Amino acid sequence: MGTTYQRVLLKLSGEALMGDLGYGIDPTIVQAIAQEVSEVVATGVQVAIVVGGGNIFRGVKASAKGMDRATADYVGMIATVMNAITLQDALEQKGVPTRVQTAIAMQEVAEPYIRRRAIRHLEKGRVVVFGAGSGNPFFTTDTAAALRAAEIDANVIFKATKVDGVYDSDPHVNPDAKRFQSLTFKHVLDRDLRVMDSTAIAMCRENNIPIIVFNLFERGNIQRVVAGETIGTYVGGSCEIC
Repeated sequence: MGTTYQRVLLKLSGEALMGDLGYGIDPTIVQAIAQEVSEVVATGVQVAIVVGGGNIFRGVKASAKGMDRATADYVGMIATVMNAITLQDALEQKGVPTRVQTAIAMQEVAEPYIRRRAIRHLEKGRVVVFGAGSGNPFFTTDTAAALRAAEIDANVIFKATKVDGVYDSDPHVNPDAKRFQSLTFKHVLDRDLRVMDSTAIAMCRENNIPIIVFNLFERGNIQRVVAGETIGTYVGGSCEIC
């Protein structure tokens, strides 16, 4: 299978890692993700990953229940590191050399985030998993994904979700919801389509980094989207509703 992109950033939500569980990490899901990523790496594509922590702790929800927001966000950052280390283990079991870099220093378990070192790892064929978000409270892991993608000069952000693209309304609630094949950044912001948070979308627009939203749970989709197949929803410079 050919490839369209040389360097990609895969954004995984914490919720994706728990599968049908109510909490935590589903080992079957993690192993399936690792298998697909290993197949992509085998084609020569450089892969970086940003993972969320919502399967373990969500700072916004904790803040809404009275916890200090900054404190809650830091706890959430630590949760993302747990997920990152779990992904690293699964990838290395598949024979893929992997490095975890964190925005908060945890030198006993991961490298500190250093941009040049991350790029060098990618050039050597290693997967780099970025943990602890951006290292700052009040910013989501979506924003961290956009930031890291810009810093490492990624060609694209792949946002892997539980649905097969971006809809004009919630497809779980509205059976007649329409899925968009392509959107501009402006339409996403103007229509508040919740692809990623507005800060992440603005950063991607400023740095001309397209986003492709697709269903993580259909086998082979990561390879298909890397190969340039038209799946999910493309967010970038063109739009079917312009």
